[in-house]
Amino acid sequence: MNRRILIAAAALMASTAPAFAHLSPDEHGSFAAGFSHPLFGLDHILVMIAVGLWAAQIGGRALWIVPTAFVSMMAVGFTLATAGIGLPFVEPAILASVVALGLLVAMAVRLDTSASAAIVGLFALFHGHAHGGELGSAGALAFSVGFLIATTALHAAGIGLGMMLGRLSGGGALARVLGGITALAGATLIFG
Repeated sequence: MNRRILIAAAALMASTAPAFAHLSPDEHGSFAAGFSHPLFGLDHILVMIAVGLWAAQIGGRALWIVPTAFVSMMAVGFTLATAGIGLPFVEPAILASVVALGLLVAMAVRLDTSASAAIVGLFALFHGHAHGGELGSAGALAFSVGFLIATTALHAAGIGLGMMLGRLSGGGALARVLGGITALAGATLIFG
């Protein structure tokens, strides 16, 4: 069973198109564009799934607080960008989030729920800012609702995967392996 999960996770990661999530502003502006946006970039998928996996590893209230912090701060970042308020180092912070969240899962770090929420919230601010910065103001509401729903769905998938792995013998180790793969993929995006 563990081998099937690992193969499925590897197939999911291999089927994504790296760096294509950041489209030109002309291609944004609808709910469908917003919903599909997080599904077409390896950085987005890896981070969203990692947030869910990490929340599942922590357990308890973190199952809903950590992903909620991400989605909420992502909306704040989006709003800042559409209001013309800049943030430095947006793309480097996004790439760092892939590595950092992958490492948190790989090492099964169990922080206080508030600290965990603060970490993912900080990274989410940059993810949201990138979305808003690319979009401008055309169709911002519909687009943002779409990408927030897709992000929530990816978090839920990560939580579901983490909970399923937690029930399997050796599943905790497999979750850590997936975290390591995420961190390595993030390093590849940075240096590749």
